[in-house]
Amino acid sequence: MEIVFTVLILLLAVAVSGVVARLVPFKIPLPLFQIALGAVLALPLFGLRISFDPELFLLLFIPPLLFTDGWRMPKREFFRLAQPILALALGLVLFTVVGIGYFIHWLIPVISLPTAFALAAVLSPTDAVAVSSITGKGRLPPSMQHVLEGEALMNDASGLVAFKFAILAVLSGSFSPVEAGISFTLISTGGIAVGLIVAWGFGLVRRKIIEWSGDEPGIQVVLLLLIPFSAYIFAEHFGLSGILSAVAAGMLMPYVETAGAESPATRMQSKSMLTMLEFIFNGMSFLLLGLQLPSIVSLAHIDARMAGNVPVWHLFAYIVAITAALIVLRFIWVWINLHLRRFSAAVRGQRAKQRAFDARLIGITALAGVRGAITLAGVMSIPLLLPSGHAFPARDLLIFLATGVIVCSLLCGSFLLPWLLKGLRLDADNVRRRTEEMAARLRVSEAAVRGIEQMQEQLSAQLDTDDLALLTEVSGSLLATYRMRMDAESGSEETHRTANRVKQFERELRLAAVRAERQEVHRLRAEQFINDETFQSLLTQVDLAETWLLGSLSTEH
Repeated sequence: MEIVFTVLILLLAVAVSGVVARLVPFKIPLPLFQIALGAVLALPLFGLRISFDPELFLLLFIPPLLFTDGWRMPKREFFRLAQPILALALGLVLFTVVGIGYFIHWLIPVISLPTAFALAAVLSPTDAVAVSSITGKGRLPPSMQHVLEGEALMNDASGLVAFKFAILAVLSGSFSPVEAGISFTLISTGGIAVGLIVAWGFGLVRRKIIEWSGDEPGIQVVLLLLIPFSAYIFAEHFGLSGILSAVAAGMLMPYVETAGAESPATRMQSKSMLTMLEFIFNGMSFLLLGLQLPSIVSLAHIDARMAGNVPVWHLFAYIVAITAALIVLRFIWVWINLHLRRFSAAVRGQRAKQRAFDARLIGITALAGVRGAITLAGVMSIPLLLPSGHAFPARDLLIFLATGVIVCSLLCGSFLLPWLLKGLRLDADNVRRRTEEMAARLRVSEAAVRGIEQMQEQLSAQLDTDDLALLTEVSGSLLATYRMRMDAESGSEETHRTANRVKQFERELRLAAVRAERQEVHRLRAEQFINDETFQSLLTQVDLAETWLLGSLSTEH
């Protein structure tokens, strides 16, 4: 029963954190608030204690989060921005492992170089979700947001694989760069292949189930929830990258879903379920980090002895120094990569676009490399003992430093990113996105008009005079609606303005009608005029109509 109460408390804490973080008069990034709430729950007053199993954490939390991120990641932008994404997800990880590894060994000599490399490797994965919580939606330039999301997807795998190799070097006392490179390639490509196979296989199974028994949303959602866990478990079983397997499965899902015969209800329920799981698992991961903080800090004096009998405050100075070094190395790498891309463009005879605020954008990118749940899970998975039976060197100190860097990077991002983003102009990116969306809306409306006209022509041949007049009236009303939408996306400025005003009035009137319908449905049930089944059916239809109207409003703004 204790585990049940603990899970319920954590779920309640996740919900409370989401509400309170919005009610406080000053803005606090949700991850920081959840870490603080977790630390409060671990105090003696509440006494919440959780035995942290990193392997279980990786299995339960990480696959669905990475699967959802892979599903949501814009595929066109991912492949278009593959060069900067891979430069950060692979090149920067190696640069971080080497640079930060030597820096940690120099800063704290009692940490051996292989152990320092292990700590640097586990500090290399970044958390794009935490960055979004800090900056808010739409504050970052879209291209930068896509690069950060792609980097976070890929460097989880590269960082943890590098971490495993570093741990093996500590355990065995030997390391072969050539062998590590070959193993990394096999583990990564194999993990991606497993994820693609699992996603394709589940897509095939789902389509067969729809053919045999119809599209039951509950069954489809359950199968969907199994995909990230299956991809992760199968890949890990064969010694491959479970993280990359979950990412690959998520990235293939939009194409698998398109190839299927899912109903709109199934798609809506699937997306709602994944959104809910993402919120819960992200919140729980930061709550678990907060729950570890009091016990980790309480052992600071032991860690200080491990670090060479230094004063306890030196440990916090080490955390600040390592965090600063991570930001500086990230800044240097992005600066070098940017100038190499410009040099490469110049060699090819292309004129690279010069920007006066490059240093500002590089600074934003450097600070956006905050650390999160992957780092915590990785460092907690350090083995307790060496093969000789001796304790793993400075294990508790490594956990203390990694936890401190996670919190410190979140604090740096929370205070400095909003300041750097203040006044940042996103006009070019926003105009490009609006232009693309307007052109797509115009083509969709044109396709709808063609579809109505073709169906009207087919039906006209089979109808008598009265039905033909009725069909003409209905089709005329629908065609007028779609042509009004087309006018809103094209034409002269005056036509565009008038059409938009018509759309605004129509939407407001429809919303008023839908909300009046909802009130009437509730009144009918209160009067016992309808039973609960009829009530739920009518309410679902009203809710779907309002969701569509509000969705169309948000996409236009």
